[in-house]
Amino acid sequence: MGHTSRRKEPVNQDEPKPQRTEEPGGGILMGRPFGVPVYVAPSWFLVAALITWVFGDQIERVLPDLGAARYLVSLFFAVAFYASVLVHELAHTLAALRFKLPVRRIQLQFFGGVSEIEKETETPGREFVLAFVGPLLSLVLAGLFYLSLYAVEPGTVPGVLLAGLMISNLIVAIFNLLPGLPLDGGRMLRAVVWKITGKPMSGTVAAAWVGRALAVLVLVGLPLLTRTGLLGNSTEDISGLDTVTDALLAAILAAIIWTGAGNSLRMARLREHLPELRARSLTRRAIPVEPTTPLSEALRRANEAGARALVLVDGHGDPTGIVREAAIAAVPQHRRPWVAVSTLAQDLSDGMRVPAELTGQPLLDHLRASPATEYLVVEDTGEIYGVLSTTDVERAFVQAMARPGS
Repeated sequence: MGHTSRRKEPVNQDEPKPQRTEEPGGGILMGRPFGVPVYVAPSWFLVAALITWVFGDQIERVLPDLGAARYLVSLFFAVAFYASVLVHELAHTLAALRFKLPVRRIQLQFFGGVSEIEKETETPGREFVLAFVGPLLSLVLAGLFYLSLYAVEPGTVPGVLLAGLMISNLIVAIFNLLPGLPLDGGRMLRAVVWKITGKPMSGTVAAAWVGRALAVLVLVGLPLLTRTGLLGNSTEDISGLDTVTDALLAAILAAIIWTGAGNSLRMARLREHLPELRARSLTRRAIPVEPTTPLSEALRRANEAGARALVLVDGHGDPTGIVREAAIAAVPQHRRPWVAVSTLAQDLSDGMRVPAELTGQPLLDHLRASPATEYLVVEDTGEIYGVLSTTDVERAFVQAMARPGS
């Protein structure tokens, strides 16, 4: 349902109305509470339609006189339910901001929502709190809706809506407290194991494997529970869906949990190798060339110097651009004497200058803030050290993850 995810982008506080996000696959931007963008993924509309249909059938059994208006009430329930999920995710977000952890975005999607938190917590205690606040808020909401039932008459539209919201928030809380990644309970288990062993990776491994076990349990157990009536008198009494549909939904939910557990494990292993990513060690040696230098001559000089990159410089020797590797490869051999390197260069921006001492997460944050294919690596004195290619960074990731024990 709702859970946190680890993934800095500046935000614009002046959003006049919902609009399409610029991030591919983000969905519709609904607002920026506390400066964090909230998106509704396209899959939400599918689930909203499903909830409207299913809950509408349930309302018909309690309030048969409503007729077709029951679907309007059911649609209101679907929106209110996802507003509750948003509150759940905002709890994670506020806790993250309290711990000075940047939150990329909140996304409401197929089976709930996710808060994409950029960095890991520094202590297991903070990890536990960050994970627990979401289910806690869902439990609080369930309690508030339960108390609100005393203020309305049973068997009325408000009564049905409040009862539905109470039960749905209770389910969200209980489901997210299950002790397996990527659920909040999995992060809580990770924090506990981290505290006991002193190793965050041990916690992640334990919680990820429990998450995979939960995925299998959901896949096998959920259809059995509905079929045997342990969740009600019959499958139709519970959801209005047949056994095949229940099995399909269980398979989707199990796949989401299994995939999330695997991704959490891979990301944790990746973070273990972050300190090995050093701008200095990944940088290609480069030679300076003037703008009018023919490409063939520039490549000859680079070969003699044992360099693998070309940096464009002005008359004073100051760097102005990087000759793109892809552009060089696109020029046929016979045309290289007639092509000036300036036509193949990308102008340098401030973000394309990378300090040679950057390593690990700060290095990745710098590259992500200024997307490019190549970067100029410079010493503290401003002297050119070389060129860093994003392909070399990606290759270093792959090699690190392929090592034994990864």
